[in-house]
Amino acid sequence: MNNKDWRNLGLAALGLAIAACLPLSGNGYYLTIGVTIAMYTVLATSWALFSGPTHYISLATAAFYGLGTYVVAMGIDDVPYVILLVIALGVGAIAAGLVGLATLRLSGVYFVIFTLGLAEMTRQVVTWIQSNWGGHQGNYVLTDITEEMIYWQLLAVAACVYLVGWLIGRSRLGFALKIIGNDEVVAAHSGINTARSKVILFMVSGMVAALVGAILAPRWTYIEPSMAFSPMLSFQVVIMALLGGVNRLWGPLVGVIPFTLLWEAVSISFPNQTLLLMGVAFLLIVYAIPHGFVGLIEKYNARFRGDG
Repeated sequence: MNNKDWRNLGLAALGLAIAACLPLSGNGYYLTIGVTIAMYTVLATSWALFSGPTHYISLATAAFYGLGTYVVAMGIDDVPYVILLVIALGVGAIAAGLVGLATLRLSGVYFVIFTLGLAEMTRQVVTWIQSNWGGHQGNYVLTDITEEMIYWQLLAVAACVYLVGWLIGRSRLGFALKIIGNDEVVAAHSGINTARSKVILFMVSGMVAALVGAILAPRWTYIEPSMAFSPMLSFQVVIMALLGGVNRLWGPLVGVIPFTLLWEAVSISFPNQTLLLMGVAFLLIVYAIPHGFVGLIEKYNARFRGDG
């Protein structure tokens, strides 16, 4: 690694250490916001690991997140929590692998539509199973896991995701994905196994989303399918990632923080206008900042260096 790599890793470690001190403030509201920001940071960053280089817009985050949530909800009374987290990772990886093998030959709007329907289909299946076999449509999750513990777990997962993303960006897989994103036909003719490369990254994204769902499950006393598999989650993740910018590993974080704070403010003051906020955000991304805040920052830096 060169000096720039060491400097970036040092800054990342410093930022992580500062973020880890948030629960020590004793402010419950700040901690709640911190958990939400940490959750979306992990989800948006892992989403960008796949969708950034491939340009495939996946709306399947809610499906994998919900599966992880239900792994904990259904097993918390009988299986140790740590084991459930491992199971959630496995379930997310298997589900993403199966979905990837079946759908990643699709492209464009067809892939978007399928992944959007996946979360709804999964929700309906879970609802049907619980209604017909369990006699109820939800599960109580009663544990002694505190919000501080959830926050620190999410920070640890965020650190792992950034490390994995950093390693992938410097690997043959990362190089292959960049070629696939530029021109998949050229990538295939260059000898790259495009299907395998996409499935591997899709599995990484899916297993991370499932793990986050599992970690967040103890945050809620009662979990039902409409909460666990909410399509709103998928749209929020996409907006935050694109708003920040997917061309840099730290890009999604730049979108997560302001959008989460704005969403929180709108939800409190104008609870019926959150969908309007989402629509405005989509328009802003498409027409004003297609490369996200990162693109604006890099454009400004390039202009500044040119002026100098």
